[in-house]
Amino acid sequence: MAQLSDEEREEILNSKPIGTWFLLISVTASMVLGWLFLYYGVFIPRGVIN
Repeated sequence: MAQLSDEEREEILNSKPIGTWFLLISVTASMVLGWLFLYYGVFIPRGVIN
Protein backbone atom coordinates (compact mmCIF):
# COMPACT_ATOMS: atom_id res chain seq x y z
CA MET A 1 0.00 0.00 0.00
CA ALA A 2 1.32 3.42 -0.89
CA GLN A 3 2.23 5.84 1.88
CA LEU A 4 -0.20 8.71 2.45
CA SER A 5 0.96 12.28 2.30
CA ASP A 6 0.24 14.65 5.17
CA GLU A 7 -2.47 16.39 3.14
CA GLU A 8 -4.24 13.10 2.38
CA ARG A 9 -4.02 12.06 6.02
CA GLU A 10 -5.55 15.38 7.14
CA GLU A 11 -8.32 15.04 4.54
CA ILE A 12 -9.22 11.57 5.82
CA LEU A 13 -9.19 12.64 9.47
CA ASN A 14 -11.35 15.71 8.77
CA SER A 15 -13.88 13.97 6.51
CA LYS A 16 -17.40 13.12 7.63
CA PRO A 17 -18.19 9.54 8.72
CA ILE A 18 -20.35 8.63 5.70
CA GLY A 19 -20.04 4.87 6.25
CA THR A 20 -21.14 5.19 9.87
CA TRP A 21 -24.20 7.20 8.90
CA PHE A 22 -25.09 4.68 6.19
CA LEU A 23 -24.82 1.80 8.67
CA LEU A 24 -26.86 3.66 11.28
CA ILE A 25 -29.64 4.47 8.81
CA SER A 26 -29.64 0.91 7.41
CA VAL A 27 -29.99 -0.71 10.84
CA THR A 28 -32.66 1.77 11.93
CA ALA A 29 -34.67 1.27 8.73
CA SER A 30 -34.49 -2.53 9.03
CA MET A 31 -35.64 -2.39 12.66
CA VAL A 32 -38.57 -0.12 11.75
CA LEU A 33 -39.56 -2.41 8.87
CA GLY A 34 -39.34 -5.44 11.16
CA TRP A 35 -41.51 -3.76 13.77
CA LEU A 36 -44.09 -2.75 11.14
CA PHE A 37 -44.16 -6.32 9.82
CA LEU A 38 -44.73 -7.73 13.30
CA TYR A 39 -47.39 -5.16 14.14
CA TYR A 40 -49.39 -5.27 10.92
CA GLY A 41 -48.56 -8.84 9.85
CA VAL A 42 -48.79 -10.67 13.17
CA PHE A 43 -50.47 -8.69 15.96
CA ILE A 44 -53.29 -6.88 14.12
CA PRO A 45 -54.57 -9.97 12.23
CA ARG A 46 -54.84 -11.96 15.47
CA GLY A 47 -57.26 -9.44 16.97
CA VAL A 48 -57.74 -8.30 20.55
CA ILE A 49 -56.74 -10.33 23.60
CA ASN A 50 -59.63 -12.26 25.14
